[in-house]
Amino acid sequence: MTDLTLVSRHQNALIALAVHAFTASGIVLAMLAAFAAYNYDWTAFFGWLGLALVVDGVDGPIARRVSVERRLPTFSGAALDFVVDYVTYVFLPAMAVATGGFTSTPIALALAGAIVFTSAMYYGDTRMKMKNNAFRGFPVVWNGVVFLLFVFRPPELATIAITIALSILTFAPIAFVHPVRVEKWRPLTLLVSVLWFVFAGAALAYDLMPSTPIKVGLALTTAYLSLVAAVQQLLVRFAGEHLA
Repeated sequence: MTDLTLVSRHQNALIALAVHAFTASGIVLAMLAAFAAYNYDWTAFFGWLGLALVVDGVDGPIARRVSVERRLPTFSGAALDFVVDYVTYVFLPAMAVATGGFTSTPIALALAGAIVFTSAMYYGDTRMKMKNNAFRGFPVVWNGVVFLLFVFRPPELATIAITIALSILTFAPIAFVHPVRVEKWRPLTLLVSVLWFVFAGAALAYDLMPSTPIKVGLALTTAYLSLVAAVQQLLVRFAGEHLA
């Protein structure tokens, strides 16, 4: 083996490790979010989770761009991503449900338990992605759901109903959009996703007590992102039945 080959291998490994380290930085942001939750600083809590969401949104494209699996085949970026995602998307939001004052403590703990349990089962399901890269079932984005609960502060029964419904929908054969990887209507979906983040950032700027226009914007963009893949699924099914 030549020196040039050794240098090339080391360079490949370092590039891949740098990308994996960027992914792993999400767990540091999760730790900071946990500290904010410990202090009941929910604005900071969702701020740190928002940064973790940004990391999660860009690390995948970077990893695919530089072909990390080829550069360092002994390291599983997918496993690392699952660890970070479960903490930031599921575990910490469940903790916020348990301690955020939405319901009595026993009910809040039961809801948090339902979130972490159903989400763990979802992460073990190899069928979570459909052929068009949409998610099969509610994709356990509890960070976004719980953020909306803090902004809108629905009645106790509504919080219970929303949590139970989404826990059930986790296992339903209903499509939910991946904003980047689903090609159909992608420009519109990306635009709506950006608008959602703008409204969410504005809500954080107002300490989770935004004005009515911001709430309306959040509600409309959330409705689109929640329903667009299911609508596409119905259109495809209708078109297939019509052709048949």
